[in-house]
Amino acid sequence: MSLKRTLVGLFRSHDGTSDRAKDPALKTRYYNLQKDKAWEEVSATLKKIPGYRVLHEVESVGEIILEKKTALGRTLDITVSVLNTTPVRCAVDIYSASRGSLGDLGGNYRVIQRLYGSLDKKLGKYKVD
Repeated sequence: MSLKRTLVGLFRSHDGTSDRAKDPALKTRYYNLQKDKAWEEVSATLKKIPGYRVLHEVESVGEIILEKKTALGRTLDITVSVLNTTPVRCAVDIYSASRGSLGDLGGNYRVIQRLYGSLDKKLGKYKVD
């Protein structure tokens, strides 16, 4: 992680992915899977990651709400969205925010990287570059 990301983390306590993200690690991930199959894979993968707790799942909307407690006692609220882009392609976006007013020192950025890493291991053969 870069010094710039840590400095930004002093003031910002949230991070998210999008198509227009300047940082390649925060770009939306696309997979050549139908949404219902991608939903099953993403949901099963997220439930197996230690330290994360699934609070809520809404398959019709394509959102999974997770919670993670950090070593310093802070709580992170994470939303994973599985969206249909075409009948055989879907997108996965992640938004992570820390509870509290101070920055997170890049903690949300690392959480997004870790979640995408886990999803890419499971869905790597379907990933679109």
